Amino acid sequence: MEKGTISISFVDAVLDGVRRRGFDADEMLEQVGLSPALLSHPHARVSSDTYTMVLRLIAQVLDDEFFGQDSRRVKIGSFAMMCHCVIACRTLDKALGRALRFFDLGLDDLRGTLSVLDGQARLTLIEREPDAPARIFAHETLLMFVHRLACWLVNRRIPLLWAGFRYPQPPQVEEYRLMFSADLRFDQPATTVAFEPRYLALPVVRTAQSLKAFLAVAPENLLVQYKDGSSLAMQIQRRLRALPPGEWPGFDEIAGDMRLSVSTLRRRMEAEGQSYQAIKDQLRRDMAINLLSDTKLSVMDIAAELGFAETSAFHRAFKKWTGANPGEYRRTVRAPPPPGA
Repeated sequence: MEKGTISISFVDAVLDGVRRRGFDADEMLEQVGLSPALLSHPHARVSSDTYTMVLRLIAQVLDDEFFGQDSRRVKIGSFAMMCHCVIACRTLDKALGRALRFFDLGLDDLRGTLSVLDGQARLTLIEREPDAPARIFAHETLLMFVHRLACWLVNRRIPLLWAGFRYPQPPQVEEYRLMFSADLRFDQPATTVAFEPRYLALPVVRTAQSLKAFLAVAPENLLVQYKDGSSLAMQIQRRLRALPPGEWPGFDEIAGDMRLSVSTLRRRMEAEGQSYQAIKDQLRRDMAINLLSDTKLSVMDIAAELGFAETSAFHRAFKKWTGANPGEYRRTVRAPPPPGA
């Protein structure tokens, strides 16, 4: 099972909507087993399951499937109603037009437009107050909602050619390569993603019967399941997950297994903004976070399971990955329940 982790930056961003509505963000973190102290570690990460719980709790408390990121609430059930409307469309361009119309009606501060320009289909976000600082999480959320819904409707991945954003490069920029595209542009006139226009003519193949399973995990999971399963990085991750970390092959062996020369594999990975060492580090990091969060294994046993010859080496690596040592991190993801709970 591919169980990744999410940057604490996204947790902090979604909590902004909670704070603006006057709710206690720290209390919400504690309800899902996270200590507010985790927010003070800018490199910290949480399991994807925990992040989904945070999103679901916020949506329920605020009765808002846009997580308090707009002046108007998108009441729970709105996304499902929109999906029931778009599922009847014959082609993706019609479905996207209807989905964007729905968000235009449901949101006050942000809306999306679809156009074809210079041989590219472009989804552009337009703000009610374009001179105000961009609400980054709102931009991320609307783009991911629309793009992942589009992929689901046609039952295939729609690769983004490039992604541009109206705001400066955020700290979690590495996540953007997975969320959107390897070609990232910041400080742009408007937030825009582009893809090949031929996808607009694809038929909507999903049915009302398949919609039920989709809605059981949407919309929260649309903000989590953003890995491109066809990318080289994900192909390599799947190969590594099948082996104990201590038995992971060298780069030359990986290239041979994939029937590519070493130079070709390295060049293609660089085009994705990845390297073999980074993939191994990311995978070990995610495995460590999930083991610390979901098991009672000792730190020494976790270090051994991840292929570290010495526990001290694991401590150093984990500190570099998250800004905290393993024991400290385990305490922050197992926060005590609030008084009276």
